[in-house]
Amino acid sequence: MAAAASSSLLAAASSSSRAAAVSARRAPSASPAAAASLPSPSRASCAPPLRASAARTLRSRVVASAAPAMQPPPASRVSTVVDVDLGDRSYPIYIGAGLLDEPELLQRHVHGKRVLVVTNTTVAPLYLEKVTWALTHNNPNVSVESVILPDGEKYKDMGTLMKVFDKAVESRLDRRCTFVALGGGVIGDMCGFAAAAFLRGVNFIQIPTTLMAQVDSSVGGKTGINHPLGKNLIGAFYQPQCVLIDTETLNTLPDRELASGIAEVVKYGLIRDAPFFEWQEKNMPALLAREPSALAYAIKRSCENKAEVVAQDEKESGLRATLNLGHTFGHAIETGTGYGAWLHGEAVAAGTVMAADMSHRLGWIDESIKKRAIDILEKAKLPITPPEAMTVEKFKSIMAVDKKVADGLLRLILLKGPLGSCVFTGDYDRNALDETLRAFCDS
Repeated sequence: MAAAASSSLLAAASSSSRAAAVSARRAPSASPAAAASLPSPSRASCAPPLRASAARTLRSRVVASAAPAMQPPPASRVSTVVDVDLGDRSYPIYIGAGLLDEPELLQRHVHGKRVLVVTNTTVAPLYLEKVTWALTHNNPNVSVESVILPDGEKYKDMGTLMKVFDKAVESRLDRRCTFVALGGGVIGDMCGFAAAAFLRGVNFIQIPTTLMAQVDSSVGGKTGINHPLGKNLIGAFYQPQCVLIDTETLNTLPDRELASGIAEVVKYGLIRDAPFFEWQEKNMPALLAREPSALAYAIKRSCENKAEVVAQDEKESGLRATLNLGHTFGHAIETGTGYGAWLHGEAVAAGTVMAADMSHRLGWIDESIKKRAIDILEKAKLPITPPEAMTVEKFKSIMAVDKKVADGLLRLILLKGPLGSCVFTGDYDRNALDETLRAFCDS
């Protein structure tokens, strides 16, 4: 069976932040692994990052060089800057505690004099006033409007999106305005899509306030909304001006939402960063306890992994699809149970276990890797099986309209080889998929 078109990964280590960036918190060093091969036309694969010494030789391929370096202000609270290298569309990810108290950091990325903050009913009472202050402090020429949307995945639809457009039109915003996404993944996706479409494109900034958004959805420019028949089927690739991650916003995050975000952190270790996975195994209690240095490192390393992949495959022609480990099964769970019944990370966790199970049935990974995947997700207090409502037929019907289907062929991200390796492929035994679905579903 023909494999999906793809490319091989050429990754960098944790030193992939620009040389001008403020020093990051120190944590276990990157994996000493050999460089991956050049892009292959047959399959997308992911491999461990290069050792730091080798990564420096690849710096121009990973770290932004076409755009001017964005230095944090003197005495800044920024602990890390990770760059997403997309040529003249490159942008920084600022990571640190208390960044919303630094007006200069946010204001440097505002274009024009008009700003629209898009947030929700949960986040607005916590951070809208602070963000408005950060946008306008000693900056009287800037005026800020806001639109407060209902909170939850079930509102990630066209009707809710229209509320953003309504506010923008009523406020007579022009093409030099800036949209600001203040919230989790749903707000980031919808605000970004609105920015991509309003007046055929205006600038926008991501201020993610959930761990899920900080480690994954705010980075890389994927924006969009759900359709009743499938998740994220309507959207666009549209990059922000910057991503500003104030880790103190996690102090108000419910435990269930924190665990949901950890599912995406685990993903990076399984598909391409074995040392990061091993670090997670040792530090899961610290992450769940919200130990600041542990959270800061998890966010930093996740963003570095995401930035390295996006720099090489912005629009998911192959390599970037590997970041969707467990998502095909997980999106089916979210769609099949009703958006919002399960959090995204909860569905991805169960989907990751299903992907690991299928990989083992194919003989592509050892039993030990499957067990470690299950164990770490259980430690994170995440589900490892789908809900009873998900049947074999429900999985198949929803997965048939997944974005990774090409010419009628369902392509999957599966683990293959040692820890930290995976493939994106349609070249697998369909019996293994059927066996996995039957093993996890009652009917």
